[in-house]
Amino acid sequence: MVASQRQADAAMADIGNAAAQSLSTWTDLAGFSALRHQAETDQGGTLPAVAKQFEAMFTQMLLKSMRDANFGDPLFESQAGDEWQDMYDQQLSLNLSQHGKGLGIADLLIHQLGGHGHGQGGEHQAGAVDPSTTGLVDNWKQRLYELGDATRSAGKSAMAWLPADAEAFVRELAPQASIVAKELGLSLRTVLAQAALETQWGKHMPTHADGSSSFNLFGIKAGSSWDGPRVNVPTVEYEDGIAVRRQAQFRSYKSTADSLADFADLIGKDPRYAEARGRGDDALGYAKALIDGGYATDPEYAGKVAAIANSAMMRDALDALKKATGMPTP
Repeated sequence: MVASQRQADAAMADIGNAAAQSLSTWTDLAGFSALRHQAETDQGGTLPAVAKQFEAMFTQMLLKSMRDANFGDPLFESQAGDEWQDMYDQQLSLNLSQHGKGLGIADLLIHQLGGHGHGQGGEHQAGAVDPSTTGLVDNWKQRLYELGDATRSAGKSAMAWLPADAEAFVRELAPQASIVAKELGLSLRTVLAQAALETQWGKHMPTHADGSSSFNLFGIKAGSSWDGPRVNVPTVEYEDGIAVRRQAQFRSYKSTADSLADFADLIGKDPRYAEARGRGDDALGYAKALIDGGYATDPEYAGKVAAIANSAMMRDALDALKKATGMPTP
């Protein structure tokens, strides 16, 4: 899909003064309650609004998928830049769905659910619902309720564990991670540093199609020996030092505790990682041993783990944990 320059320019112009109000209605779930209320009294008028909202949400998902497939330029990437790009994509999807024919999804939904889209003469009859299709409209209204409930449920599942910052990440994982660290002969700092690298301090873990989290803290893939749940997501592998995007299957867990337990089992029992065990607070030596065992393909993996382990962010988070709980934090 390629948006016209006019639509793109219009989207950029609208961001500054209309994004907050429009996006809360069209590109997230905040508008569902209002639509439900309107559906009770004006079924025909609500149908086009819902159809356009669905098209906007689908378009936004499409744009996100396209950007995820692009490596980008790490020299110019930042959290602020990502947030700005997301806001631009949201506003662009809104403009595409509301002006002109968009992707055509809204019209198809209206026709499917008993309304009328573009007539033979090209005139758009928004909200003109055929009285003979009352059953279809009632069915659509029920689907609206079900969709809102299902999406909120998926959202709650995805947000079941999402730390607000490094301190929250360390505080939530430390009790179980300290047990794992002791089993493997590692420091708590080392175990947490690897999990922080793999998940960006808990912010990014492989997710299922419904948005629910895999709780995979260590990026462990699901090979032929894994008989548990899986999640299929894009990942970056390094081949001869060159980053290559691949689709891969990762292990999925019911909780972070299960992820930590499986990690301890893998590192503690697999002979490939014998040299990684018993490294104490030597995060660099531990991560290098993991690379030698085939755990990661990123040539900078060991340095990244060590950098996080020795970072001010980790130090402050561990200090806060020690003050709050008295837990020893080497």
